[in-house]
Amino acid sequence: MTRTRDQDRCPGALTVHQAADGALVRVRLPGGMITAGQLVALAEAAEQFGSPAMELTSRGNIQIRALTETGAVATALADAGLLPSPSHERARNIVASPLSGRHGGIVDVRPLVSQLDEAIQHDPALTGLPGRFWFSLDDGRGDVSGIDADAGAHARDDGTFALLLAGRDTGVRLATSDVVPIMIDVARRFVNVRGKAWRITELDDRSVVLPDVAPSAAAGATWPPTMTPPVGWIEQRDSRVALGAALPLGVLPARTARFLAAIEAPLVITPWRSVLVCDLDEQTADTSLRVLAPLGLVFDEESPWLRVSACTGSPGCANSAADVRAHAADVARNPAPSDGTGPRSEAHRHFVGCERACGSPPAGEILVATEDGYRLHITPP
Repeated sequence: MTRTRDQDRCPGALTVHQAADGALVRVRLPGGMITAGQLVALAEAAEQFGSPAMELTSRGNIQIRALTETGAVATALADAGLLPSPSHERARNIVASPLSGRHGGIVDVRPLVSQLDEAIQHDPALTGLPGRFWFSLDDGRGDVSGIDADAGAHARDDGTFALLLAGRDTGVRLATSDVVPIMIDVARRFVNVRGKAWRITELDDRSVVLPDVAPSAAAGATWPPTMTPPVGWIEQRDSRVALGAALPLGVLPARTARFLAAIEAPLVITPWRSVLVCDLDEQTADTSLRVLAPLGLVFDEESPWLRVSACTGSPGCANSAADVRAHAADVARNPAPSDGTGPRSEAHRHFVGCERACGSPPAGEILVATEDGYRLHITPP
């Protein structure tokens, strides 16, 4: 069932990436949504066939490293309902406002997540969509519109959605019923014209992917990136509770995943490498908080763990010049160490092992490992 890697090097559940520590698979979770049973299936696969330290990604997905039996893992994922379309599994990159329909926002975009996911899977042309291309559905609060998805929709107070390309408002306004068809049209056009481009930002002329609808407002608006996840005790609009928990450096141990799943509540993996446990009554939320906090999950919005992140680094990545996760962890545990490597500001700091700067957030300081320490990564103009 596992395919060999094609020219698109972005891993999937079936398109395996061979890292320095073994095979790696990435499981797409549209809107970050996952059931307790599905999370248990991932934890079991990680424990049986790879590293028990699963990783959350900046697109709300989960990946498992150091795998020895990729075929067995693919079968386990399919059995858990995590592989509904083998031909489209890398195209199902949908990020949505994680608390939509529960807390804040203008509209509930969860139905649009499901509709968009179905539409992607049923469009044969989108098997050619690169694994790096992604969609965003923002419920109006602006939390995911600022992370520069290729095609996005942003809910507005007037009941329409703004169509975004690479995080920028195109001026096109959409009725709710038009959001999914137009975003599919954008993706299909990108497949037809992309050449060697993986993202819309790499096109010389982005207007070639705009559908045949006239802008109805001034174009160009953008949203600032959200850099920290929702953490702590979150009151839902239905009087129930969601618990927001950050994972230090986005690492989710299989054992911790089992504890999260044992609550038997809906779960959402966020684009900030955190998890939401939703729809809890107050007693269950209080008990869950007391159990989860000692496992290392972060519920404090002032925690320094929310201001550091890192790529995989050594020894998992052969391109890395250092164990960047260890260095990032040192900074989180000791924000102002005596050796002067502590943060110069309150900016988010992302540690990377090479110039590729994998997993870099849209803002903050990106620090590249060198033989002599770290230097700031400068993005080419």
